[in-house]
Amino acid sequence: MSKFNRTALRAATGRGPINATATPTGLTHEGAPGYAHDAKSALFLLAVSNMVGEDTFYESANDRDRRYVELVHEVAVADPAWLLAFVGWLRGSANMRSASIVAAVEAVRARLASSSTASAASTASTASTASTESTVDAVSNRSFVSAVLQRADEPGELLAYWVSRYGRALPKPIKRGVADAVQRLYTEYAMLKYDTDGKGYRFADVIELTHPEPVAPWQGDLFRVALERRHARAELSFGERLPMLVANAQLRSLVKTDPSVLADQARVSAAGLTWEDVLSLAGSSVDKASLWSALIPSMGYMALLRNLRNFDEAGLSAASASVVSDRLADPAQVARSRQFPFRFLSAYDSVTSLRWGPALEAALAESLHNVPSLPGRSLVLVDTSASMTGYGLSKRSTMTPAKAAAVFGVALGLRGEADLWGFADGVFQHPIARGSSLLRQVDRFVKRTGEVGHGTHIANAIRSTYRGHDRVFVISDMQTMDAGTSAAVPATVPLYGFNLSGYRHTAFDAGAVNRHEFGGLTDATFRMVPLLEAGRQGSWPWAS
Repeated sequence: MSKFNRTALRAATGRGPINATATPTGLTHEGAPGYAHDAKSALFLLAVSNMVGEDTFYESANDRDRRYVELVHEVAVADPAWLLAFVGWLRGSANMRSASIVAAVEAVRARLASSSTASAASTASTASTASTESTVDAVSNRSFVSAVLQRADEPGELLAYWVSRYGRALPKPIKRGVADAVQRLYTEYAMLKYDTDGKGYRFADVIELTHPEPVAPWQGDLFRVALERRHARAELSFGERLPMLVANAQLRSLVKTDPSVLADQARVSAAGLTWEDVLSLAGSSVDKASLWSALIPSMGYMALLRNLRNFDEAGLSAASASVVSDRLADPAQVARSRQFPFRFLSAYDSVTSLRWGPALEAALAESLHNVPSLPGRSLVLVDTSASMTGYGLSKRSTMTPAKAAAVFGVALGLRGEADLWGFADGVFQHPIARGSSLLRQVDRFVKRTGEVGHGTHIANAIRSTYRGHDRVFVISDMQTMDAGTSAAVPATVPLYGFNLSGYRHTAFDAGAVNRHEFGGLTDATFRMVPLLEAGRQGSWPWAS
């Protein structure tokens, strides 16, 4: 009888980029056998979940940040080209500002230290010197800095981080990379929005530390104004090359006698006033509904999302609300906003009005467009244990990892033939009818937290629910209390772990055939699932 050439033949799936050891090398935080990741995998998983300076359930902020820096140092020396591509993706597609800035700074620090050590240890031979220089020049340190600075307040943020850790002496790559960014990012509007007294490093401080060359005469004038503002050297004089600053000063003066001018959309826009500026200047003297109506056309996507409750409290008109809803649901604007899917759920939770529901539903669905419709039947397990529900994703957030995980679990359930279960000490099934509201289903699922205890038993959850499924998704922090996660899924069936917290050890042998691990709270990695099941080699998100 033929053993291999049969009609039911399935291709072995490719391997994913995130790898852990084939056998346990330590313990999870709950004492089960744990599989350590290689340096790149560990760095990726930690970076996409690391809100720098934030405690998590099992790890203090200091320990987590220290581990992150150590991993950056290791990879920066071992594979700088990979790290450069990674930090660019981390700041761009993944939209992780603080984590990417820390990674860029620490990469430069590690590479400078390594280069210095290599130079001191090398012989005086020409061949050795040439070899060292070619290695260092392959990826410039300056490029790490430029890759992560995408908003005008970030040069100051990066310098503040460097100085707080390493002092005021700036190495040339830091200076030059920041100067590159200043040339790109410092504009009249950027100064009005970000150059505020609340910043430790203002525009003038950045300019004085890095000495950027103006790209045009108007930017030279802007640098001069930044210095005058910072040091109060003289009464500000803007000149004809800075019309927005002139209009801003004129409008602020006029508001003192006629606050109604703040409802003039064209004048507000020409003056570069942000919505925060307008509300502050208006106080209680201007009708809030009229003010919001004037501001909405020029507001950014995130600002609209954050202010839905304020719109309702102000009594925003139906016409203006329709404009907001249309923008929120617009696929192109959703894509450009790069919002995490859970942001739409958070906005939904914060409002009392029903009128935003359809737009937020559409926006959330669009933000999950990479979640695939998969053949066969999938088993989806979402962790509802204490470590997934006992803390917010940041200090100011009420969004828990379990709630964010539920977004993906419900999306998978709605997208195709899938059985959705929650698990902790036990399991509960959560049936979803096709065509259901994603937001309402997530709300229903989250309300069941605690129904089956507060522990984490991944292997038991799989064994209790697996019924010949074609694949298994586990969305968790992977800190299981029981052994045998990988063995609970047949070797021929793909196991996909979505690791939401990036702890040192995971629950299974990620990287083996049919054993895949992804990280973070975006849907970008979902596009890899069909490729892996087609037998193609998985790659990092920025290379796929």
